[in-house]
Amino acid sequence: MPEAGSASAALFERARRVIPGGVNSPVRDFGSVGGTPYFVSSASGSRVRDADGQEYLDYVQSWGASIVGHAHPKVVEAVREAAGRGTTYGAPTEGEVRLAEAVTAAVPGCDQLRLVSSGTEATMTAVRLARGVTGRNRVVKFAGCYHGHSDGLLAGGGSGVATLGLPGSEGVPASAVADTLVVPYGVVPEIGEEVAAVIVEPAAANMGLVPPPAGFLQGLRAGCDRAGALLIFDEVITGFRVARAGASWLTGVRPDLFTFGKVIGGGLPLAALGGPQELMSALAPLGRVYQAGTLSGNPLATAAGLAVLELLDEAAYESLGDKVARLASGLEEAVAAAGLPVQVPVFSTLTSLYFSGEPVADYDGAARAAESGLYAPFFRAMLEMGVALAPSPYEVIFCSLAHSEAEIDETIEKAAASAESLARRG
Repeated sequence: MPEAGSASAALFERARRVIPGGVNSPVRDFGSVGGTPYFVSSASGSRVRDADGQEYLDYVQSWGASIVGHAHPKVVEAVREAAGRGTTYGAPTEGEVRLAEAVTAAVPGCDQLRLVSSGTEATMTAVRLARGVTGRNRVVKFAGCYHGHSDGLLAGGGSGVATLGLPGSEGVPASAVADTLVVPYGVVPEIGEEVAAVIVEPAAANMGLVPPPAGFLQGLRAGCDRAGALLIFDEVITGFRVARAGASWLTGVRPDLFTFGKVIGGGLPLAALGGPQELMSALAPLGRVYQAGTLSGNPLATAAGLAVLELLDEAAYESLGDKVARLASGLEEAVAAAGLPVQVPVFSTLTSLYFSGEPVADYDGAARAAESGLYAPFFRAMLEMGVALAPSPYEVIFCSLAHSEAEIDETIEKAAASAESLARRG
């Protein structure tokens, strides 16, 4: 972990003078785990190197964007070639078409795609589209699910909002969330005819990992159908990570609208919303629901995304699933052997770590696990041994295709040592 006088500490001090809090996304701050954030100077495969030359085995992986690992040669070459032709045009490109073709071919029910630059843009636009086509205003979301930082969706958000202990955000007027109903994850709410959309992470991955309980997504689908509301799957994390066709394919539940991000941008800023043609045609310029973005469909990002999607065949998902299963079972055994309470849920290629004596089923359970106070010292111990987890108990563990079995075993051994040290301290 960076110490006083280190290059990372010096950079953090400089950053705090010119960047609020010294970070450009709150979850990068080490406030909930203590210490100084490491500043990355380079990365390759499963590892990152900080400004002091310290190398870390990385399970942040750009919060899930780097599914093939950092600086994969094919991705780097694709971006290099694209940059040589120009970095942005403000005009359509073939790369946009090819990426949209690849995504829509992979995901049943997603006939058309609108590319944007962030997950926040994607979910915000999906909600606007749902309101536009239904003529209704009410949106139902679930406590602990994070759908970006647009005003109406911050209520009851997980991830960085939960990490900072915020109920939402100052600066969001009551009117902005007046039509947002927040309900417990895993419970099918009453969906009335005033509801435009229900938005949900099909596997909640912003309060740690909470897989959907049996019948939950099916109940949401049936409830939306009865009420004439749209079901939106926020697959910014799960899309093209848990399976090529995402969580909708794994669960057998097809939403009306999808949002994607992270993996489909290949590590560059890119996200998307998609759905059937009859809904997507309501977007401008065909329809009256407006959305725009100067850098939407950026040629570097589409090139990177295409390069990644070409690498994600059936064998890749099988390999990644095996790695995650090995990591999850090893972590659970290592922490339990030290006598600490632990839960390590798995949903396909996602996992997370809770210091809890009982399974976590919702945001309240995730908060109780975080309140144990065990995650922060465990995080610091792992970082001191060269393993970088997310600096928050509300995030998932991202394994990549670049992580080797030997590295996973190394991680488990260091987790055992960290847990034993933590247990001895009482």
